[in-house]
Amino acid sequence: MATMIREERGAVRTEQAVQYVWGVLRLAMGWTFLWSFIDKLFGLGFSTPSGSGWIDGGSPTAGFLGFATKGPFAELFKDMAGSPVVEWMFMMCLLGVGLALMLGIGVRIAAASGAAMYLLISIAGYLPPEHNPFLDEHLIFPVLLLGLALINSGRFLGLGKLWERIPMVERFPLLR
Repeated sequence: MATMIREERGAVRTEQAVQYVWGVLRLAMGWTFLWSFIDKLFGLGFSTPSGSGWIDGGSPTAGFLGFATKGPFAELFKDMAGSPVVEWMFMMCLLGVGLALMLGIGVRIAAASGAAMYLLISIAGYLPPEHNPFLDEHLIFPVLLLGLALINSGRFLGLGKLWERIPMVERFPLLR
């Protein structure tokens, strides 16, 4: 009997640990999107040079799409570089995915959107991967994002439990 109680307690602790891991992974992935938005908006000197932020008139898409694309779709992506519509869509997606993942609300849509962004970035400039014959982080991260959506990771270290009680979210589980 005592052994069974210890095993149940151990299982509960393991489940709680798994929930924290998924919560931390969601926060980390959310931060990567949110940080990318902030750096491209203000040109903080990390990926975006100082003074070249979107707020300064710089283009968040011209550098990568204009110069780093390769492969069979390179010309298609180069034509998109600097387009105001593409820039607004890109920046709003970075912000939306980042905030949703950080808050733990709308994780399913955010994760699917983030996975689509990673796949598009892979198609634009990382296929085939440079440092591995068939796999790199641009292909692993979409799978991780889908895992975050499937596990309802917004419940762990986020506002997901509260979000799920909103009548519209209850009615449309895709909004979780």
